[in-house]
Amino acid sequence: MARRFAFLDHPLSKAIAHRGGSLEVEENTLPAFAHAVGLGYSHVELDVHATRDGVVVIHHDPTLERMTGDPRAIGDLAWSDLRGIRTHEGAEIPRLESLLEEHPGLFVNIEAKSDAVIDPLARVLQRMGAVGRVGVGSFKPRRTARLRAALGAGLCWSPAHRQVLGLMLRGWRLPLPVGNFPVVQVPVRYKGVGVVSPRFVRAARRAGVAVQVWTVNDAIEMEQLLDMGVQGIMTDRPSTLRKVLQARGEWRGDNDA
Repeated sequence: MARRFAFLDHPLSKAIAHRGGSLEVEENTLPAFAHAVGLGYSHVELDVHATRDGVVVIHHDPTLERMTGDPRAIGDLAWSDLRGIRTHEGAEIPRLESLLEEHPGLFVNIEAKSDAVIDPLARVLQRMGAVGRVGVGSFKPRRTARLRAALGAGLCWSPAHRQVLGLMLRGWRLPLPVGNFPVVQVPVRYKGVGVVSPRFVRAARRAGVAVQVWTVNDAIEMEQLLDMGVQGIMTDRPSTLRKVLQARGEWRGDNDA
């Protein structure tokens, strides 16, 4: 890719706190993101839905049940209904806008979890001038395509299954077109099939595509992936990944204590 993206080029782009670091602080909450920032993280990953009246909120599931005990769907609620609900540990369901305002230097990887959130999400990012701070990806390619159409070439994005398969096959030297995307965000394994391997990483490097891997919580596996040359790891254990990167001399955070 000729275009450069600050989301990928930042010195700490290797370290991404998945849902803010869900095995250390309650996931997708402002306390989780503040915890990651306090560790020195520059990048977090999160999920978004839209309320009935188009407010973009940070939450993984379509309903509130797992995190709050309330069985209602986010898409059925207005923001005025949602704003008073608290998680099991007492956190609010945050607006994406609140996170972007509270941490203006934070890079955010966003997964759009519904079709309804696409247009409101694009409006928030445009209004806040935040397109250059985010990366997007989805299991639903049409969602990513809609965001790309709305936000333009400055948006960093990851493709879905088809392009990932193309990269895997290119790793076996099959002369297949890969496509024009800056980063591929993949699991180590998918449905029992290995995805990330030295061959896959080499194929991505030849195509000019960064490899970011989710969701990795074991220090030994983190080391193995970094040795392969992956450009990023998403983890629920941000403290563990920081220690791994510090030991390798690859941590450039502000809070190294």
